[in-house]
Amino acid sequence: MIRDGVMTKRINVAVVGVGYLGRIHAKIYHEMESANLVAVVDSDRASADTVANQYDCTAMDSIDQLMSSEIDGGLDAVSIVVPTSLHLPISRPFLEKGIHMLLEKPIAPGAKESAEIVSLAKANNAILQIGHLERFNAGVMKLAEMADNPRFIEVHRLGKFVERATDVDVVTDLMIHDIDIVLSLVPSRLKQVSATGTSVVTNHVDIANARLEFENGAVANVTASRVSRNQFRRIRVFSPERYLGLNFADQQLEQVITGDRPDGSDFPELIESKVNVEPQLPLNAELAHFVDCVSDGRKPLVTGDDGLVAVEVAELVKEKIRHSMAFTS
Repeated sequence: MIRDGVMTKRINVAVVGVGYLGRIHAKIYHEMESANLVAVVDSDRASADTVANQYDCTAMDSIDQLMSSEIDGGLDAVSIVVPTSLHLPISRPFLEKGIHMLLEKPIAPGAKESAEIVSLAKANNAILQIGHLERFNAGVMKLAEMADNPRFIEVHRLGKFVERATDVDVVTDLMIHDIDIVLSLVPSRLKQVSATGTSVVTNHVDIANARLEFENGAVANVTASRVSRNQFRRIRVFSPERYLGLNFADQQLEQVITGDRPDGSDFPELIESKVNVEPQLPLNAELAHFVDCVSDGRKPLVTGDDGLVAVEVAELVKEKIRHSMAFTS
């Protein structure tokens, strides 16, 4: 492969876990000029065979088989797309060998396991990118460029109930996306967390609200629901002289800025406009970024440390919700 006029090696990558999302990972790598999909791994060998036949690679039913296999040029990187509870045991052998990793979010069920994964990656000089997909939403990326000194952030991530990820609460399932985004936007340490929530359909919390207060005075109000009638995903960022509003679904960004004061007015004019954003497929952009980071040896946009902090804050939110539910019961 020629890149910037220089011949570079295609990155040998494998996908571990080829359920719904893992199959998409495999498809994207297969179509990527800079990557060479060498294998897919799944405990369901029939699923692995199906995907391998579709994308012209080797099917395997265990990570031991992958680790011991002879791959021309060696295995450079893996996508880990297995249930969160398996992230640590599946990740460990790869990270111990310094194999670069894209690990789906959240990094692990809890902060202790997450910290161990991050430590393993650092100790073995392995690039670790966490799959917080929304960071690769073109609108979010533009928002991050334009957001200047946010003072108040409001996020709503509401969806209809589906029988997916019902083994975890809505904080782990949905809200963690927005916790990660808020933490990336506010250049300050978190000072205080308050939260409330309740179960509606499942045995876990299905709707939750969290208030994140930062040492620099910024505040974020984050709501997540998987029991709403309609899907609604939006973030609003208020700064001293600018408002930015983003619809996650269509990746379109609007802004309001202050202008001149009209004659005789004590207040400036409010100027509304649309920000030009070229939509992109976030997962394609995320995987392409990961392969580029592996090829260039650079730090990814969403690091292991980012994933760890998001899990730590999510745990705080869940602790506050448990306290709130115990207090009102």
